Amino acid sequence: MSVAQQQPGKAPVTVIGLGPMGRAMAGAYLDAGHAVTVWNRTAGRADGLVARGAVLAPSAEAAVAANELVVLSLTDYDAVFAVLGAAGGALAGKAVVNLSSDTPDRAREAARRLAALGAGHLTGGVQVPPSGIGKAGSSTFYSGPVELFQRHRATLEVLTAADYRGDDPGLAQLYYQIQMDLFWTSLVGYLHATAVAEANGIPADEFLPYASSTAASMPGFLEFYAPRIAAGRHGGDVDRLAMGLASVEHVRHTVEASGVDGALPGLLAGYFRRGVAAGHGASSATSLVGLFRGA
Repeated sequence: MSVAQQQPGKAPVTVIGLGPMGRAMAGAYLDAGHAVTVWNRTAGRADGLVARGAVLAPSAEAAVAANELVVLSLTDYDAVFAVLGAAGGALAGKAVVNLSSDTPDRAREAARRLAALGAGHLTGGVQVPPSGIGKAGSSTFYSGPVELFQRHRATLEVLTAADYRGDDPGLAQLYYQIQMDLFWTSLVGYLHATAVAEANGIPADEFLPYASSTAASMPGFLEFYAPRIAAGRHGGDVDRLAMGLASVEHVRHTVEASGVDGALPGLLAGYFRRGVAAGHGASSATSLVGLFRGA
């Protein structure tokens, strides 16, 4: 769809950053009938989008100047700040939706910088890979001025559903990063267990249904423990930290006997051991939440 074929009522959008995620976003906007301007440091990444009707801006400043709504999909906030520096006065009056990943504090810094340049800033944390953009069931965390979010919500929801978390520009990144904390820890745990399985002659595809069964049981544990954690109840009526330590040590011994690196279960055992040493051996493993927080 060319720019001239933009559907009535569809806000034009600029997308800056054309890695896999940025290309998926620009493509979703084209599919939905929006006029799309794109820019990327490596201009060749825009070729497929231009063939579909996107306009390639000659510079970051020109890309920002083209439309009120500017979506950033960059590696980190160093790249974001480089783009802001290049865009200069073109940012005044713009709504910048920053879907790049970094820390909550850097999101707050970006919001301050943009405010000084006369632009609004929404932080976003996309919860799906590029293949999930434009698909039902996908979602993105947003935070920043609520009026800015509401004004552009319909356009943002072309990409994914929108989960607004509040005015603090750091909140979307906070929610995103704690999700990533859980994701990467879980994925590495699976990969480590798979390495132990393979070391003992069990191929990954044979292990898969058992790994999936364990993963499928986790929501039940989370739903059971979350209200207890929220209430500060860590009684050992269901599980005990000392028992958990013994279990993790059994895992570590099995891992090392298999010739696999035991550092990961060793790290876990270290946390359990510290909790026991702090007097929580008879408490639930949920008492580790306080240990992690230094409480």
